[in-house]
Amino acid sequence: MDRALHDPETGYYARRITGVGRGGDFTTAPTLSRVTGKAVAAWAAAAMKECGTFNLVEIGPGEGELAAAVMEHLPWLTRLRTKLHLVETSIPLAKIQRKLLGGRAIWHRTPTEALQACGSKAVIFSNELVDAFPVRCFQKAESGWKELAVRLGPPAEEVLLEVDSLPRSSSFAVAHPTGQRIEVHESYHLWLAGWMPLWKAGRMLTIDYGGEAGDLYHRRPKGSVRAYLLQQRLEGLAVYENPGRQDLTADVNFTDLREWSREWAGEGTLRTFGGFLEPFLDPANPADAYLADQSGPGGAFLVLDQKR
Repeated sequence: MDRALHDPETGYYARRITGVGRGGDFTTAPTLSRVTGKAVAAWAAAAMKECGTFNLVEIGPGEGELAAAVMEHLPWLTRLRTKLHLVETSIPLAKIQRKLLGGRAIWHRTPTEALQACGSKAVIFSNELVDAFPVRCFQKAESGWKELAVRLGPPAEEVLLEVDSLPRSSSFAVAHPTGQRIEVHESYHLWLAGWMPLWKAGRMLTIDYGGEAGDLYHRRPKGSVRAYLLQQRLEGLAVYENPGRQDLTADVNFTDLREWSREWAGEGTLRTFGGFLEPFLDPANPADAYLADQSGPGGAFLVLDQKR
């Protein structure tokens, strides 16, 4: 997954991706409606006032539409004082962001660079960032957990390997049946541990699809790994086809996110995306109603708000 998404020469995010939305392989909430920008702007304005900083950092800003909407909906005096920092590793996406935002933002390759520019004090947000991190996959056998590996083809073949030790994840504590597959965003855990100690003060908002450990794999015995190609959802062995030319993703375990970051950001509060958007919905906009629907994105996405 790391090679397929992030290889500097052939990775999907490094070279292949040219856009998000109707013209791309997948769609994100900010491309459907401005309501996400309104909600994040209200959160950011309150967070910056509370924390005494006007450094606003988005990590993984996609095409920049959410950042643009957030800046547009900040109170005008707050907007004038806000310094927008974008953390982006994808060259194609950074070009799109620069075309949209021009001189309104400062770009960085890593959160460490952004925090250094902010004096370690910042309000941070991300939307559909965690799901783009590579996962490790495990399957429960009669003898315990085994790790899923891929023997490259063609055709690709799945192989179960013995493991000496398991990564830290709340999913292993759930009473899963034999045969259940799970994913662990261990790479995100390591990434967090690399920069969060540098973060001295602020708030952090994490928006993504997923659930808490006990609910994440309900009626999903094969786990949640999937691919998106030209807006088509692919599962099973199809996720190993077209490496570097399609998006790969997995649902996020928010119990893990809280436990992995508790040392630096406490427990935080968790709510549904629909609940987060509710005060800002336009009743006349069908896209707003779709995003807030608890049986759709409004319930499938969660919002984690933490404070340093």
